[in-house]
Amino acid sequence: MKKFLMLLLTMILAVGVLAACSGDNSSESGGSTDETAEGGSGDGEESSDGESGKPDTLTLWVNDDDKQVEAIKTITDKYTDETGINIEMTRINMTDQVEKLDLDGPTGNGPDLFFQPHDRLGNLVVRGLAEPVDLGDAKDGYTDTAISAMTYDGDIWGAPAVIETYGLFYNKSLVDKAPETMDELMAIAKEQTSGGSYGFLGELNNFYFAYPFFAGPGGYVFGKEDGTYDTSDIGLANEGAVKGAENIQTFFEEGYIPKEVSPDIMNGLFNDGKAAVVMTGPWARPGYEEALGDDLGAAPLPKVDGEHMQSFVGVKAWMLSSFSENKEWATDLMTFMTNEENAMTYYEMAGEIPPRTALLEDSAIVEDPITAAFAEQTNYGEPMPSVPAMQQVWEPAGNALQFLAQGDDPKDVMEETVQIIKDQIAASGQ
Repeated sequence: MKKFLMLLLTMILAVGVLAACSGDNSSESGGSTDETAEGGSGDGEESSDGESGKPDTLTLWVNDDDKQVEAIKTITDKYTDETGINIEMTRINMTDQVEKLDLDGPTGNGPDLFFQPHDRLGNLVVRGLAEPVDLGDAKDGYTDTAISAMTYDGDIWGAPAVIETYGLFYNKSLVDKAPETMDELMAIAKEQTSGGSYGFLGELNNFYFAYPFFAGPGGYVFGKEDGTYDTSDIGLANEGAVKGAENIQTFFEEGYIPKEVSPDIMNGLFNDGKAAVVMTGPWARPGYEEALGDDLGAAPLPKVDGEHMQSFVGVKAWMLSSFSENKEWATDLMTFMTNEENAMTYYEMAGEIPPRTALLEDSAIVEDPITAAFAEQTNYGEPMPSVPAMQQVWEPAGNALQFLAQGDDPKDVMEETVQIIKDQIAASGQ
């Protein structure tokens, strides 16, 4: 009997210990659940409104231009109204953004989106500063040229916001119409250049503007196949490029264009009615309109052998920082800022041409003869190469133009230039 009572007592004590242990575990579990609920940042709360990871703020680095900043502010205010996400803008000149991102990005002080011309794309990718983006269905609204410009190694690296190139402005009081062929342009230069006045002016000592004269007869910078540049194939000394170099030299040798031509010289002469035709971009329009009024006209570049001259086309785009912690929402913002409605707002406020197919056919652009001329020229141009090796082209090509202006043999100059470019590419590892 005593053994039975002792056994019963032992069983009762064991049950009590198990119950106590069970109570402790319940208490710890309950404490953990309450803490998650009170924290307000658990997965359950984020998924409850269907907007997982929605940030309070997205940050932009915008180009330091008053009209552009005002336009972007107008557009992003609408985004805030629609999403509740605040947009923080910092004004930084485009030319300074890359170096600053190099420093600020890794420390967490960089932007979600920044604004850059496409020809810096390869350099940005190599430095690990940008992230490829999926534009989804929005991709179809941009022009093929704009998407091509923003494509590198098979990926798209931003949302195109602006497309630009250069063409001709002319003074209607000095010429009846814009020259449609290179022969007509040369005739105007010959007939109207005398006594400090010029028939045609262009920065032919700057490779950016001189490129159409090389490309027209068949020159090119790098060979390209299936969207990929072959930087070992440089076409600046082929037969067409040499012919273009000879044409450029003629302008200098005949005194049609001053060897020291600069934007200030060209713009001053055109505004004063001492230049009939000039080659530049739509950014010069405000000053020209103020000086010439209704006498100002614009046209695409002339034809060579029946084909339109190929200008360099530039695309400026919103790009995604590789350091952004809000990549999905930042991509959503860039497509919002560049959609059809907001691209038109940006054009109306900032005056820059939108790279959207539908808008280039919109009456607001088509019925503006000056904007329409430059929009048309974008169809004939080609995006500046965005590969890092392009950085090794500008200085040698610019020097070549100086040698041409001094009267050096065009074939020798261009062959030496190509060799210098190849040597610099090899030395840079690009």
